[in-house]
Amino acid sequence: MKAVILAAGEGSRMRPLTFTRPKVMLPIAGKPILEHLLMEVSAAGIKEFVLVVGYRDEQVRSYFADGAKWGVKISYCQQTRQLGTAHALKQLENQLEGNFLVMNGDILAESADISALAAGSETTLSVLETDGDRVRCIHEKSANPPTNLANAGLYLFTPRIFKAISDTPLSPRGEYEITSSIQLLIDNGTEVGYRRLVYWQDVSYPWDLLDVNASMLKNLAPCVYGTVEENVVIKGTVEIGEGSLVRSGAYIEGPVLIGKNCDIGPNCYIRPSTSIGDNCRVGASVEIKNSIIMDNTKIPHLNYVGDSVIGQNCNLGAGTKLANLRFDGADIIAGGVNTRRRKLGAVLGDGVETGINVSLNPGVLIGSGSRIGPGAVVSGLVEPNSYIG
Repeated sequence: MKAVILAAGEGSRMRPLTFTRPKVMLPIAGKPILEHLLMEVSAAGIKEFVLVVGYRDEQVRSYFADGAKWGVKISYCQQTRQLGTAHALKQLENQLEGNFLVMNGDILAESADISALAAGSETTLSVLETDGDRVRCIHEKSANPPTNLANAGLYLFTPRIFKAISDTPLSPRGEYEITSSIQLLIDNGTEVGYRRLVYWQDVSYPWDLLDVNASMLKNLAPCVYGTVEENVVIKGTVEIGEGSLVRSGAYIEGPVLIGKNCDIGPNCYIRPSTSIGDNCRVGASVEIKNSIIMDNTKIPHLNYVGDSVIGQNCNLGAGTKLANLRFDGADIIAGGVNTRRRKLGAVLGDGVETGINVSLNPGVLIGSGSRIGPGAVVSGLVEPNSYIG
């Protein structure tokens, strides 16, 4: 059996993080979302993959190559125009034989659920009306869904799906939706089953990364491959990558993941649920809490970073503070969206630089390549490559 993973989209709701990478390559607990999914599918016994790629596909191809690193075989299908999930599958009609799995590349599921699905019949999960163990109707993006079951973006199909795809009309969104194809199967009398998943996570917005990262770090295994100087305090589960140096006076309270070739300390405080990428610098009098710091980023002097996601190749000037709590304690709004979160710091795209004593208010979204001048106080949304003085 083959697994088709749909990884062609940008993920516009993940901006500014997806200005420079596809959504499936966003890191959680030190690995891209797509890698977590691929590993679980492999653990379910499926070793052949087709990755449907499009937006910035070179990053996916370069990272995963032929799959040998993971003991699997990967081939690629280029979706040059993102015209929907059914459109993506239509291009694979001559490459798939027998039953096959299809899944969105930006979801997280566990091998036990995937294995059970693979062993079953033609199956889908969506906002559903069910009749016994069969699906009666799919309500895609319904304002008033008649059930609390939701589509997990994980399917088992037989070759019958391709005839339904050929008959699928454009949706109101201007795409060929696989859910419309499934509804055609149902309308034509084909039995479609469903399976409830024990575990499933979707990441729609940048702040969702924080919740999934914290959840995954709970399973972190403690290990130190780098160098830890004397007078460093490590509590809880902490992983420190090869070539990394933790200097005297650092206080690390796990679960915390520190990548390779990082320079940490002296006299910094790294709090739980923090993931730090490779080649990062965390310097003196820096406090980081419940955050994702991507590769090659420097947070070197007198900084506070709370409940934030910081992209690659960023540099925070001395005294830069990322506030994570509104003064009135209300829910934080980010990019016009109510996050339903009481605590959320900033989301920085790649290559953002700040001067000394910059203050970023809760929910700030800063586009890639932007520069924030000394002493600036920033709120709201900053477009890519902006300068704020």
